[in-house]
Amino acid sequence: MTDIIQLLPDTVANQIAAGEVIQRPASVIKELVENAVDAGAKNIHVIVLDAGRTSIQVIDDGLGMSETDARLAFERHATSKIRKADDLFALHTMGFRGEALPSIAAVAQVELTTRTADEEIGTRLCIAASKVVSQEPTSCPVGSNFKVDNLFYNVPVRRKFLKSNATELNNILTAFERIILVYPDIAFTLHSNGTELLNLRAGSLLQRITDVFGKRFGQDLLPMEVNTAMGNIMGYVGKPESAKRKGAHQYLFVNGRYMKHAYFHKAVLSAYERLIPEGAQPPYFVYFEVAPADIDVNIHPTKTEIKFENEQPVWQILSAAVKDAIGRFCEVPTIDFDTEGRPDIPVFDPLLNAVQPPKVTYNPSYNPFKSTASPSSSSASSPSSSPLPSFAPASSKPSLPADDDFLFSDPIPAQSLLSEKSPVHYQYKGRYIMTAVKSGLMIIDQYRASVRILFEKYLAQTANRTMVPQSVLFPEAVKFAPSEVAILQDILPQLAKMGFELVDLGGGSYAVNAIPNGVEGDPVALVRNIVADAAEKGEAGVSSQNEKLALTLARATAVPYGQLLSNEEMEAVTNQLFSCSNVNYTPDGRAILCILPQADIENLLG
Repeated sequence: MTDIIQLLPDTVANQIAAGEVIQRPASVIKELVENAVDAGAKNIHVIVLDAGRTSIQVIDDGLGMSETDARLAFERHATSKIRKADDLFALHTMGFRGEALPSIAAVAQVELTTRTADEEIGTRLCIAASKVVSQEPTSCPVGSNFKVDNLFYNVPVRRKFLKSNATELNNILTAFERIILVYPDIAFTLHSNGTELLNLRAGSLLQRITDVFGKRFGQDLLPMEVNTAMGNIMGYVGKPESAKRKGAHQYLFVNGRYMKHAYFHKAVLSAYERLIPEGAQPPYFVYFEVAPADIDVNIHPTKTEIKFENEQPVWQILSAAVKDAIGRFCEVPTIDFDTEGRPDIPVFDPLLNAVQPPKVTYNPSYNPFKSTASPSSSSASSPSSSPLPSFAPASSKPSLPADDDFLFSDPIPAQSLLSEKSPVHYQYKGRYIMTAVKSGLMIIDQYRASVRILFEKYLAQTANRTMVPQSVLFPEAVKFAPSEVAILQDILPQLAKMGFELVDLGGGSYAVNAIPNGVEGDPVALVRNIVADAAEKGEAGVSSQNEKLALTLARATAVPYGQLLSNEEMEAVTNQLFSCSNVNYTPDGRAILCILPQADIENLLG
């Protein structure tokens, strides 16, 4: 029997590793920028063409590499970050695996130009599909210049499944933000197709946050800092009024590394309990500094999943720190007992010099429809002597039955649901509309029902081209993060067709001059919700671009959870829902209503 197990060639092994490390152009930028940070760079420039499909270039002024190091850096598991296994528990660098550069070189054409400070001549190295094409000396500044062309050119399946340029550019900006928010002392620039998207100078952390997200956003942040034996926690959390349902900027970092941690996310939210509406999300930027031995980052090649040794104590410290920041810096009215030197203000006495309310006199026997015998009739019937009553008596409202009358009243017959009178609806927890039907109890999700109603309305208006812009009284400027600008640029033509008028002011700021006629609400909040919703997933079942935008606009203007509705408003929602083409599901396939059968109710009650 012949042997069937054999070693894979390095080119195949590198392509397999690249499947985990390099998933899209954003992964390349993340790895190269992190290497530049580890090299001690103070200025990092990133240039992309066609959202990274055609070219990605990262230039830094770090330490650089020698001729031998430049060649060895593209070998698998070659790294300058660690020497032995124990170093994994004392990491102070972003990278340590030694897989990034060989993975990039396995699926792209890479050109590296680098030089160290103690050398006069640098090195230029060209690699394609893990094979060295050329290596020669060249003149270049100190640092490294990586140029990655034609990503996934030898893996056509992976290149085929890349998203649109707008989506890939958004992923690049998202990965870029997770790095620039950690290193405010490093200057960064980002160019896309010759356009400068970011130009960030070195400064403080708060200055970096405001440079990325805008000055208005920085005004809603509260500083937070706590030092303990298990580690230090610092950063900024948003004021309760800055919380919003979509598009909240939430970041967790540990030892200069971005991480995803649902447990610590709940710790932050627990501090905002009963301070923000249900479903709202506050912004926060939380930075952990713990001993490297107390965390494990060697879980996944992306290094975003991190395990803490003392998760529960850290959870309690984080929640207490956020509560302390909210309590100390939020404006709360206080009682001032220092009254020395202040004028003496007398206490109000309702019985002393009180002004009595005016009395209203009228003739109760006056009847304007009763004819008088003569103009000289008695003063009781004379209009001049008996003027019309100044205030009509309030009409008496029918008294409602007590709660016990409701509990023990006779059951409502089914025939009453078919009468002309509208049925009485009940809103449960500001989320569901409950009403009786012949077969039992119908429960309607008020937000999803509103999405379905508005979706069909906006889609019909778009098809008939009846959506016209309505100028706002005072145009307002809205600042978007770089990742949001990429999404906005993608949907801007369709927004214009639907009646929005946005003017680019530069620097990620746009002026909202008009919104579609008939759409109500804050124009700035409306545009923000549309952009935030467009960035989210879950648009299955939506085919055309018009349907996507109609769904986005419907989500942004739908009746939100927690909004209290009157019986007439719930009746209107129910009637409009049943006039839609599909009453059961939203455009993205979520259930709108359900019916609890009468038999099940009887079984539950025994």
